[in-house]
Amino acid sequence: MKLLIAGLLAALPFHIAHAAGPDLSAAIAKDYRGHLAGLYDHFHRNPELSFMEVKTAARLASELRAAGFEVTEGVGGTGVVAIMKNGPGPLVMMRADMDGLPVLEKSGLPNASKATGKDREGNLQPTMHACGHDVHITSLVGTARQMAARRKSWSGTLMLIGQPAEERAGGAVAMMKDRVWERFGKPDYALAFHVSSDVEAGKIVASEAPYSGVDTVDILIHGVGAHGASPHRGKDPVMLGAQIVVALQTIISREREPHEPAVITVGSFHAGSKANIISDSAKLQLTVRNESAATRTMLLDAIKRVAINTARANGVAEDQLPEVTVLDEMTPPTLNDAALLRRMKQAWTDSLGAHIFDANYKRSGMGAEDFPFFTAKPYIPSVYFTVGGTPKAALEAAAAGGPPVPSHHSAIFKVEPEPAVTTGVEATVTAMLALMKTR
Repeated sequence: MKLLIAGLLAALPFHIAHAAGPDLSAAIAKDYRGHLAGLYDHFHRNPELSFMEVKTAARLASELRAAGFEVTEGVGGTGVVAIMKNGPGPLVMMRADMDGLPVLEKSGLPNASKATGKDREGNLQPTMHACGHDVHITSLVGTARQMAARRKSWSGTLMLIGQPAEERAGGAVAMMKDRVWERFGKPDYALAFHVSSDVEAGKIVASEAPYSGVDTVDILIHGVGAHGASPHRGKDPVMLGAQIVVALQTIISREREPHEPAVITVGSFHAGSKANIISDSAKLQLTVRNESAATRTMLLDAIKRVAINTARANGVAEDQLPEVTVLDEMTPPTLNDAALLRRMKQAWTDSLGAHIFDANYKRSGMGAEDFPFFTAKPYIPSVYFTVGGTPKAALEAAAAGGPPVPSHHSAIFKVEPEPAVTTGVEATVTAMLALMKTR
């Protein structure tokens, strides 16, 4: 009889034998209508800039306390750490970033942000959640509420983190400098997600390398000023800068291994003040993307070599060669732990159904994240996944030549909040229940 019962249980669908599935979906949908929709609306209307998320952090902390968590505020500046201990088992961390961007919202939505705020330098800026962080923190609250209601279905310690300043790639570092693991415990597993306007609402995506590494590089070019009518009497830094901009792309086309992702973009070129004056300096600002330490080293070394030797070829004196500075605001690539990723994919496929998991999605760019600062040293097995935020019809219309889907950081960026938030909660809770099964 025991063997017969065991066989019948093994044949049951995964969602019946575990705590996820239709009951979880229904509970999340009900919570969205009753609570999370209003919370998302509040966060979207009231964004705050990096390291200035005082009211956002306070509201998030209040929501997590109400869900039954022990909450500590002010970690790494405005960071929030919430802990729920529920017996023996692993410590699992879920992170959500909180900050908005200095963008004037032009989405036309009824809850479009009209907020302004001072940045860390004291400049007053229009402020918008133009990257979906309002979805992330709303989903974090939804996850807290669902996990609290399912204490009998899991065992271990749950850590929820509200992180400041992801947009400036400084919040994770600030929390680590504030000894977050020493104070609250080093996680056995770490999770995070990002909502994407490129992915169909209601679907999730998970790959081995979801985000790239990034460096910011400044190149200061020294010239010799002169009259625009007498260029031979000076050294034109604009002409030299233009040559450097073009030459930098040969690093990508001729030095990088063709199958290795890499980007060098010159996003800023500043020089001069008047049409008939040859300036005595010019400044380039670069964003440099990679997905391995070896590629990063090659790119940074090659950028310096190209800048300096292009100047030498144009007769610039040795004591006036370009100054190449790699700024501190870098992030390494976000690389998912292969074994944990397989485990999470299986849990999502079994519990949520194949329809929700988009295994064929390919990234269209080389965006970066500061999440690896939590997980790289010391190493923590982690999975960073993507949640869709755009209706299928809008994506199909864009593919057919219709209106393009607004990108992240755009003034017209928008997502469908209900499927984005509820999918984020469902995917996170499903992952946590798989990692923290009651023994």
